[in-house]
Amino acid sequence: GSGDGQGQILQRFPEKDWEDNPFPQGIELFCQPSGWQLFPERNPPTFFVAVLTDINSERHYCACFTFWEAVESPQPQSHPRNGEGEEEEEEPSSPVQPAQLFAPKSLVLVSRLDHAEVFRNSLGLIYTIYVDGLSVSLENVIGNLLTCTIPITGGAQ
Repeated sequence: GSGDGQGQILQRFPEKDWEDNPFPQGIELFCQPSGWQLFPERNPPTFFVAVLTDINSERHYCACFTFWEAVESPQPQSHPRNGEGEEEEEEPSSPVQPAQLFAPKSLVLVSRLDHAEVFRNSLGLIYTIYVDGLSVSLENVIGNLLTCTIPITGGAQ
């Protein structure tokens, strides 16, 4: 009813934690610091990078690309009844159409390296493949991105 919700992780790579780099707990809260809310209009995609520091003072750069998807209302909107004395003619003559709502969906990349532009480009590529509905599996895209070599800052291309 209020449009507030709770985020959930739909898919992650790798599926199991790496021994030397565990999955950040509560990352779904981090993705939407203002809370997970539905909106009546599609917002433009956003991108930000934040730095999380673990218990060993190691930095983890978390890049978050958020876009908005239309969601279907689970049930049509209805008018609450005020009591037994309510008459039929007070109900609208046509059914009330539920308003189109949009929910945030976030793609997150966590790295120990600080390469914000690479993160933006990688997440933008994943978003484009997802939105365009290309027949490439997300697992293959992620695998290819994880095996690419990123040049050292100031080094040769």
